[in-house]
Amino acid sequence: MTTFDSEEVTIERSDRQVFEFLSDFNNFQSLMPPQVTDWQSDSEHCSFTIQNMATLGMRYEKKEPFNHIVIASEGKSPFKFDLQCFLNTAGTERTTVRLQLNADLNMMLKMVASKPLSNFINILALKLKEVCEERLPGQAV
Repeated sequence: MTTFDSEEVTIERSDRQVFEFLSDFNNFQSLMPPQVTDWQSDSEHCSFTIQNMATLGMRYEKKEPFNHIVIASEGKSPFKFDLQCFLNTAGTERTTVRLQLNADLNMMLKMVASKPLSNFINILALKLKEVCEERLPGQAV
C-alpha cells in the first residue's frame, strides 16, 4: 500500500459540521478539481472519472462521529484504495482535518500516479476548508 497524506488544514467550523459535510457524497462534487468529470452520487456512494486516468467508485466503510471517516474503493477501479478523513477539535468552532489516501499501486502505476495522487489529496483538503468555511453556517462563539 502506498500512502499519501494531505497537509493538515484548520477549518473554522465545528467538528460536527465538518463531519456531517463529509458524511454525504452529494457534498463531495464541490471538492473536486476540474479534471474530475461524470460525477454521480447519492448519500452513500459516488463514482467519477479522472480525466486521462480512470473511473473510480467509492462508498463509506466506517464513520466514527466527529473524528474519523473511512471511504473505500468500489466497482471497477484500476486499483484498490481507501480515503481516510481524520478530524480533531481545535476549539469550539475550529477543526483540524488531515486526509490520507492509501492505494494498492503496482510499480508502474506508482511511478505514473504518485505525483497526481499526492496533488489530488492536497487539493481535496484545501477545497474542504474553502467550501466548509464558505457554505456551512457558522455558530456564534
